[in-house]
Amino acid sequence: MQLREQVALAPYTTFSIGGPARWFAEAEDENSVVEAVRFARERGAPLFVLGGGSNLLVADEGFPGLVLHIALKGVEQKGDMFHAAAGENWDDFVSLAIERGYGGLECLAGIPGSVGGTPVQNVGAYGQEVSGTITSVRVLDLNHLTFSELPAAACGFAYRRSIFNSSHRGRFVVTRVSLRLRRNANPVLSYADLKRYFAGRATPPTLAEAAAAVREIRHAKGMLLVEGEADCRSAGSFFKNPVVPEKMYDEIAATAAFAVPRYAATRGFVKIPAAWLVEQAGYHKGYVLGDVAVSSRHALALINRGGATARGVVALRDQIVASVEAKFQVRLEPEPVLVGFGGDGQARSAG
Repeated sequence: MQLREQVALAPYTTFSIGGPARWFAEAEDENSVVEAVRFARERGAPLFVLGGGSNLLVADEGFPGLVLHIALKGVEQKGDMFHAAAGENWDDFVSLAIERGYGGLECLAGIPGSVGGTPVQNVGAYGQEVSGTITSVRVLDLNHLTFSELPAAACGFAYRRSIFNSSHRGRFVVTRVSLRLRRNANPVLSYADLKRYFAGRATPPTLAEAAAAVREIRHAKGMLLVEGEADCRSAGSFFKNPVVPEKMYDEIAATAAFAVPRYAATRGFVKIPAAWLVEQAGYHKGYVLGDVAVSSRHALALINRGGATARGVVALRDQIVASVEAKFQVRLEPEPVLVGFGGDGQARSAG
């Protein structure tokens, strides 16, 4: 285990925001993961497990305990089964699977972060969710310091949820993900953006072409990490698309000046695009509040314009949530994990 002190966390996040970790450990194997956990416990220090840093907001004061960066590497394939270490770059893994002729992840191309983070949020985009391919997740159970394989059915996958970020948050450290992919599969083109992209094409696209299209669409929306582009300094989608009862949707639609977009959800419920709610509440693309802004490309992303603080992000977050709730009686739920914040989710003073 490589251990350092007072390590700045901003460079480890796609938001480029956050103060230092009291201790910072790099784990390249499972033994190092256990060693790091024991180190934190011996000192009574809090522990935070860091993957690709793509879905979190770190407090300006940093984190007062041990940040454990998961750097386990390696991908093993056995037939249509892929076993990927948690520290592998997610987009690189998607590309590898496609190069080998396997489908199931092509719509998840371009998503930043690590393999280990994907089951936590049940990452999804453009008509696919990672839970559709996961067969099991190898974890360290922090209650017993033992490793085990959790079958997909035990992971509680739902829209942007799993047991790892809800009922069992903080109990498990993901070290490997096993996925069953489909050899020579046709790409999934169910999402409207992809249908439009390939409209009028005489022949169906390949998996590689579909993945390239997804990356291009994400880039156009500022949802693809590109060096030097300010709109890309974000945590990706900042708010989850709310799922509301059909009756509530009908009430919103009845008072709206024009059609309210909707997507299918579970029976009796409707999913409303959070980006639409944000814009209708007055926070248009490019809206600026100090060094934080709504992306000029997509209303669902909050961006660091340069020099932004966590307090600034929280201030804009709270304004948007309050405005949407006041206008539509729908409370938006932020996606990013908060690191080093108080229990109320508010940034502490930097005194």
